[in-house]
Amino acid sequence: MTENRVAVVVLNWNGEKYLRRFLPSVTENLPDYARLFVADNGSTDNSLSFLSDKYPEVSVISLGSNSGYAGGYNKALRTIEADYYVLLNSDVEVTRHWIEPVIEYMDIQALVAAAQPKILSFSEKQKFEYAGASGGFIDILGFPFCRGRIFDNIESDHGQYDNSMEILWATGACMFVRAAAFWEAEGFDERFFAHMEEIDLCLRLQRIGYSIAAVPSSKVY
Repeated sequence: MTENRVAVVVLNWNGEKYLRRFLPSVTENLPDYARLFVADNGSTDNSLSFLSDKYPEVSVISLGSNSGYAGGYNKALRTIEADYYVLLNSDVEVTRHWIEPVIEYMDIQALVAAAQPKILSFSEKQKFEYAGASGGFIDILGFPFCRGRIFDNIESDHGQYDNSMEILWATGACMFVRAAAFWEAEGFDERFFAHMEEIDLCLRLQRIGYSIAAVPSSKVY
């Protein structure tokens, strides 16, 4: 793989405390072909000075104002050239080799436009995380649920959802997405601002012929 084939993009808004706590795991677990970006949504705390002082090697995209998750990512990703985007929340701790299994899977499965790893709880590491768990679905009444989480019932991880499989939606907390497919689907719908925008994107990707996957051999907290 060529350098910068994968762009890991962390969207930040007044999240200096999260950058201090979680960015080290990201910088320490980047393969050679990935580059890290922080897209700043007009922070008024010390996020930008912290990044400049402590992480001068990280590419910072200053967006100037808060456009939410959907708008912030749309604006930031327009400035980045990569085959794959990895959209990563600022409060996620990643693990060793968290990128490689998903990229390898998507390289083989050419119609998979977006994918997610297994999402576990940072505070209770044996349990799934509410935001995504091991892959998202929607029930007949329109309620989103996940392998490992239905409403507020969150399961412990015993390897019961470790198989890679097609899902209905991948969580925006840690979403791998093909850049070309993202723009073919016209990116996020900015009317959502924040929350549910990733489900909408995944549904639109499927309408134009792509599929969505969970790859639990990669895990984050």
